[in-house]
Amino acid sequence: MELAAGRGMLTELNAWLPFAAAPIPPGGVYLPPAAMERPRDRRRGWYDDHSARETVLGEGPTPESVVHPPRESIGSWTMTTDHTPMKTPPSPEAVPRRRRSWLPMLFWLLVAGGVGGAVWHDPGLVDKARAFVSPPAPAVKGLAARVVPVTAVEARQADMDLFLNGLGSVNAFNTVTVRSRVEGELLRVAFTEGQAVEQGDLLAEIDPRSFEVELTQAEAQLARDEAALKATELDLERYESLADLKQITGQQIDAQRAIVRQAEAAVRITEALRENAQLRLTYCRIEAPIGGRIGLRLVDAGNMVRANDSAGLALIAQIHPIAVTFTIPQDEIVRVQRALAETGTLPVEAFNRDFQTRLATGTLSAIDNQVDPATGTVKLKAVFPNDDDALFPNQFVNARLLVETLHDTTLVPLAALQRGPDSAFLYVVQADSTVALRTVQPGQVQGDQVAITSGLEPGELVVTDGIDKLTNKAKVAVRGLKPPAAAEGKPAVEGRTAGP
Repeated sequence: MELAAGRGMLTELNAWLPFAAAPIPPGGVYLPPAAMERPRDRRRGWYDDHSARETVLGEGPTPESVVHPPRESIGSWTMTTDHTPMKTPPSPEAVPRRRRSWLPMLFWLLVAGGVGGAVWHDPGLVDKARAFVSPPAPAVKGLAARVVPVTAVEARQADMDLFLNGLGSVNAFNTVTVRSRVEGELLRVAFTEGQAVEQGDLLAEIDPRSFEVELTQAEAQLARDEAALKATELDLERYESLADLKQITGQQIDAQRAIVRQAEAAVRITEALRENAQLRLTYCRIEAPIGGRIGLRLVDAGNMVRANDSAGLALIAQIHPIAVTFTIPQDEIVRVQRALAETGTLPVEAFNRDFQTRLATGTLSAIDNQVDPATGTVKLKAVFPNDDDALFPNQFVNARLLVETLHDTTLVPLAALQRGPDSAFLYVVQADSTVALRTVQPGQVQGDQVAITSGLEPGELVVTDGIDKLTNKAKVAVRGLKPPAAAEGKPAVEGRTAGP
């Protein structure tokens, strides 16, 4: 490439040598041969000798309108009279004509003939060629049906207990405030705070000396009155013996009899006073009126106590048995009364506040005679043996009253039941591992179980988890369910999700 470039430069230099040796007249300009060539293409323009610029065809002068100065030829170069060199264009005869070849045309004719013959012989060749150039996209294989993992349980047939729940509080079956019946000094407190006491146990003692004195006086008065009565009775006997001898009048006898009756009345009065003194003396010993648990003492020993003091000495609560008072909606009153009339007694269970632990079991004992207008509820009272002291007075509990039992009903978890705009339905797992949308008639609901009255048979599998991804006839895989291969002795997952 460098060699060719050098040869080109030498060629240009040789072309300039004749003009470099010739003297340049005043005002003369030498141009290289390429500057004097006239373009053959209309798009290349013409060279203007006077302005030394190109004029584009259509915008400048035409080739005929360009005036060239006189020329003097030196070889292939032309010198104008103003000493402007210009190369003389070659004559048409000097330009060799290019000979056209018929070989390419013959080649394409043969190709076209071959293609036409092949198409005539095999009309499907065009489609094959098109398929070879642009092969069709591979056919998309049908996607396998998506398998939805679900959890299913078996519908079971069992008895269903229907309960009414209510918030209640524990109340002592009997509550007694221990008070003194007499006034005096509290000598001794005989109980321990929180102690379980029985009826008749000594709780406290009051100073009995003043009451003992009263008793002694009453007894002495009684002895005097009895002696007076005895004297009047003897006098009456004498008067009656003299009456037979006609030595005393009847009036005297009647008067003596009245005196005897007065003495008898005096004796009875004195006897009552003695008994009252004895009773007041017994009140100095304060005993438990009922059995139960005694609370904290309210008065200490050494204090003066008064009869029927409002504060009292202590509080005794009977907790064996114990009662629970709870409420139910007023709409359930008739249902409870009907069940109570049929069975005679209704069981009640007491649970803790979170309804997780059963504390005790008892029976319904009473229904209140009016509805609370503020809450629209009615109070019920139940009695519990409370042998293990699980219930405590004023404790808040949840009471559950059994009002009815449905026998041999079909039960499913409440999570399996779905409700549509027109009916309730379930997804039932079929033998081919698909699910069927089954319309059912739900019944009573208790906790997380619902009774199905129609549309489902015991033993059928119903979906409880993964329902939001299901449609009718969807393919499912039940978690924990043995596949059919397990029946042939192949290993499989043991068991299936058990119903509650």
